[in-house]
Amino acid sequence: MAADIKIVEEAKKPLSMHPQKFALWLFIVTVIMLFGAWTSAYIVKRGDIGWSEIVIPNLFYVNTGIIVLSSISMVWAVNAARKDNLEKLKLAISITTILGVAFLVGQFLAYGEMIAMKEFFTGGNVSHSFMYVLSGAHALHVIGGVVFLLIVLTASFKNKVHSKSMVRIEMCATYWHFLDILWLYLFIFLILNR
Repeated sequence: MAADIKIVEEAKKPLSMHPQKFALWLFIVTVIMLFGAWTSAYIVKRGDIGWSEIVIPNLFYVNTGIIVLSSISMVWAVNAARKDNLEKLKLAISITTILGVAFLVGQFLAYGEMIAMKEFFTGGNVSHSFMYVLSGAHALHVIGGVVFLLIVLTASFKNKVHSKSMVRIEMCATYWHFLDILWLYLFIFLILNR
C-alpha cells in the first residue's frame, strides 16, 4: 500500500514580468552600458597629455538637489496611488514633473555657465567635450522621463492610475529613479575624476 503512493510535484510557477516592464529594464541596461562606455573612455583619455581639469558648474550642485527631491516626490506619488489617495497622487506627480522640468532648465543654464568659463564643446580640450556629452545625454533621457511623467500625470487626472492600475506609474517611477541614480553616479564621477 505504501508503495502505491506516488509523490506528485506541483507545477512550479514560471518567473514572469509584465512585458513592458521587461522592455524598460532592457532599455535601462542598454543605457547603463552606454554611460559605462563613456565614463571608461573618460578615464582612458584623462591619462593623455594635455588633459585639462574640468570645472563643474555650480548649478550642477543645485540640479543634484532638485533631482533627488523629484525622486522623493515620485515615491510619494507611488505610495498615494497604492492607497488610492488620488488627490495626493495628482499633487505628487505634478511636483515630480515640475522638478523634472526645473532640472532640465538648470542643466541648460549650467551650459551657459560652462561657456562663460570658456569650456566649449569643441576646439579646446576633450575634457570639456566629455562634460557636455555626459550631462547632455543624461538630459536627453530626462526629457524622455518628463514626457513619461506627463503621460502618467494626464492618466492620473483621468483617474486611470490607482491601486488596481499600477503598471504605468511603477514603470515611470523605475525609470525616474534610474535617472536620479544615473545623475548621482555621473556627478560623483565628475567630482572624483576632474
